[in-house]
Amino acid sequence: MELPLKGIKVIDFTGVQAGPACCQMLAWFGADVVKVERPGVGDVTRHQLRDIPDQDALYFTQLNSNKRSLELDTKTPEGKAIMEKLIREADVLVENFRPGAMDRMGLSWEHIQELNPRIIFGSIKGFSEGSPYEDISVYDNVAQCAGGGASTTGFWDGPPTVSGAALGDSNTGMHLLTGILAALVGREKTGKGEKVSMSMQDAVLNLCRVKLRDQLRLERLGYLEEYPQYPNGKFGDAVPRGGNAGGGGQPGWVLKCKGWETDPNAYIYFTIQEQNWAQTCQAIGKPEWAQDPAYATARARQPHIFDIFADIEKWLSDKTKFEAVDILRKFEVPCGPVLSMKDLAYDPFLRASGSIVEVQHETRGTYLTVGCPMKFSGFTPNISGAPLLGEHTDEVLIELGYSKEEIAKLRGKKVVASTGLIPEKHDIPKAS
Repeated sequence: MELPLKGIKVIDFTGVQAGPACCQMLAWFGADVVKVERPGVGDVTRHQLRDIPDQDALYFTQLNSNKRSLELDTKTPEGKAIMEKLIREADVLVENFRPGAMDRMGLSWEHIQELNPRIIFGSIKGFSEGSPYEDISVYDNVAQCAGGGASTTGFWDGPPTVSGAALGDSNTGMHLLTGILAALVGREKTGKGEKVSMSMQDAVLNLCRVKLRDQLRLERLGYLEEYPQYPNGKFGDAVPRGGNAGGGGQPGWVLKCKGWETDPNAYIYFTIQEQNWAQTCQAIGKPEWAQDPAYATARARQPHIFDIFADIEKWLSDKTKFEAVDILRKFEVPCGPVLSMKDLAYDPFLRASGSIVEVQHETRGTYLTVGCPMKFSGFTPNISGAPLLGEHTDEVLIELGYSKEEIAKLRGKKVVASTGLIPEKHDIPKAS
């Protein structure tokens, strides 16, 4: 099947993570994505956290596969003219500069509309326009804190904690992706383009909706019965941190398994599902708990829920996390192993399903990256390596109608850069 976004032209005018993640997904779906980068510098992630000297960092390669790279100085008159040509022919433009930066470049939404009334303009900012914080520089962890994620993560006797998942960055990119796809469908009906604005704060907040639910319940009741603080602890006026408690009303906790003394990830997440309590008791060798008045109902169990989890840990003490899950799944107990990034990187199913893929890069060799998380019945995205800086500059300019002589003059003025040189290849072993 032909990729669904084939024929869609996207200008990736973004850097770091949120914008590139959005544009990479568009490329995986078949769009022609041209990444516009500063001459000689490129996306800052090309240079951050390098594992191989003088090579594009994994930070860049994992967020920019399937794209083409154009080195362009948009601050020059000639560079701005090239950018405007790109805009006239594009379907989508995505940017994530600081507020007002596009206006200062002479590329306001109004001007972009004049150049191309059909274009979809995707814009990522830390905070929404008009927010009292809109001038703040925002990175992932800042967004997690401002969006409600950190205040509700961690343990009640410790500080707010950010997640290792990129809830502020890649999550915002996926939210913007949804908006862009909706706008493209809308354009088919109206013929008109649209600006899609996405703030990192809003993207995190959208994932914290159950915590907003809990805030409203707390204000009405004064307590939250599924939190560890109930019934013996005190509640304040805001949703507290609940450690590893389940957020859906079914008590759960991270429990130790065999080997936890030396393996920091020898744990499972164990959920006590109300409607499955009798089978859960059978699974952990405590069938008598099913009828015991002190254990038979969720309300009866809550005052000593940690004693129950402690007893379950005793049952787990001679089982690895994988052995434990294999037993519990037969009793339909909602559970799962705590998988490390190493577990995930070398998981054979994730490799076979395309959730983890090996990609060949022209200069750094083979590396692992995440594949497309969505699985389609009609097509499978082919993940290719990220572009070298300026690798496609000449190609893109020729498509815009520039001659080789004109390109040479632009290069002489340093408006564009494309040396065509490939850095010396390193002898890099393939990922196992």
